[in-house]
Amino acid sequence: MKYYLLNVMQPVGERPAPEVLAGIEKSLDALNRELREAGAWVFAGGLHGPESSTVLRPRDGDVLITDGPYAEGKEMLGGISLIKAPDLDAALEWGRRLALATTLPIEVRPFMGEAGDHEAGA
Repeated sequence: MKYYLLNVMQPVGERPAPEVLAGIEKSLDALNRELREAGAWVFAGGLHGPESSTVLRPRDGDVLITDGPYAEGKEMLGGISLIKAPDLDAALEWGRRLALATTLPIEVRPFMGEAGDHEAGA
């Protein structure tokens, strides 16, 4: 098994109407339930907007701390799901289902190594 990060790519700007968000939340709850039942769910959560971020950059032996997003863009990282899957095809299927549930683009990215390599104490 490998860990895969499913990044939700959210457009910058206004949020959808409350009734639209309610439908998306219902779809996400159902998908997260299915992930848990399949033994694939590890963690999921939404993120505040990029304006709430703090960037730490090494500079001349110290660390420079600045507020705000690292880069401006039309999309931002809106949330993540960390899953376990036997291979990329299985992770892509979960990513496809997440894209349908959120109505947003999803980036699927594997962690290096196997899932057991990332356990505490390993």
